[in-house]
Amino acid sequence: MPDTATFTHRFIPVGKKGPVLLSCTAPAETKRTCLILGRSLHPGAALLSPRGKVLENGMPRFFRRLAEGVFDEADLIRRTHELADFVVAAAAEYQFQSRKIVAVGYSNGANIAGEHPSLRPGTLAGAVLLRAMVPIVPESLPNLAGIPVFLAAGRGDSFIPPESTNQPRDPVSEGRRRPHPAME
Repeated sequence: MPDTATFTHRFIPVGKKGPVLLSCTAPAETKRTCLILGRSLHPGAALLSPRGKVLENGMPRFFRRLAEGVFDEADLIRRTHELADFVVAAAAEYQFQSRKIVAVGYSNGANIAGEHPSLRPGTLAGAVLLRAMVPIVPESLPNLAGIPVFLAAGRGDSFIPPESTNQPRDPVSEGRRRPHPAME
C-alpha cells in the first residue's frame, strides 16, 4: 500500500462537505501561491499540495522533460501513476473521499494532472488546467462524461500553441454550465 511519505506535501483540511483541491503547480510557484489559488477557486475546499520530485535547474517539477517543450513520455507515465498512488494514499490517511478530488494544475502540474483521465481513470473528479499542453495524445480519448475539465491558455502564449490546448475534447460535457457534484 503506497503511503503519503512518497511526496513532500501539505494538507490543509476544512469541513468534510467541500472538494479536495489537488494543487499541482509550476516549479516557480510557492506554497503560498497554491493556497491563495485554491482559496480563490473554492474557499471551503481542503487543499492537498504535493511537491514534484524531479529537479530541473534546482526547481521541482512533476516529470522530466528532455528539452523545453519536449517531454520524457516514459517518465510522465511513471510519475502520473506515482502521483495517482499518492492521491489514493492521501485519501485514506486524511480520510476524504477520493471522488471529491479536483486537480488544479499550472504548466508542468497541469500537464501531469491532464494525464490522469487516460492513465488512471477515476482518480480525479475534475480538473482545472492552466497553461497545459497535451504531452501524450492517446490513441483513443478517455470517456470524460461527468468529469468537468476547465482548460485555459492565452492566445498570445509564445510557448504553448493554441492548437495544443484545443485537442482534448469531451463533446458530452462541452457547453454544460452546472457544477460537478464534487464542487458543490
